[in-house]
Amino acid sequence: MGIWHLRSKRKPTGGLLKLHRKKKKFEIGREQTKTTIGKKKLKRISARGKNLKLRLVSNDKANVYTMKTGKSTLSKVLDVIKNQANPEFVRRKVITKGSTIKRELGDAIVTSRPGQDGTINAVLIEHAETTKKKTTAKTQEKKPVKK
Repeated sequence: MGIWHLRSKRKPTGGLLKLHRKKKKFEIGREQTKTTIGKKKLKRISARGKNLKLRLVSNDKANVYTMKTGKSTLSKVLDVIKNQANPEFVRRKVITKGSTIKRELGDAIVTSRPGQDGTINAVLIEHAETTKKKTTAKTQEKKPVKK
């Protein structure tokens, strides 16, 4: 059975809607591409209007942006640490937007959509700054209120 981006067959009240036309080709969907760690492999997909989309099937490198220096570097992806989309993706090493990846110089959060953009872009996590911000926020909450 195919994937379609159609309107629901049900009304908000739960009743059935009458279908006024058949399925159209522009409403067709595709199976999601689950990007994994491995040798770089791209998949070309023809899109509407003679356009091409690049789907990243697997890759072992990521463009990582560092906030302190303001520069991007290409580095090797070692592992997937956390994935909020699906906890099983960590075991299967699937990279999606928002997942945390382990690399040579530290952890990074993926900001691009590898299955649709054809590349892995990420932002480096600075652990020292994040822990400092958390501790200062906790100390500010604990201060007693003067009456």
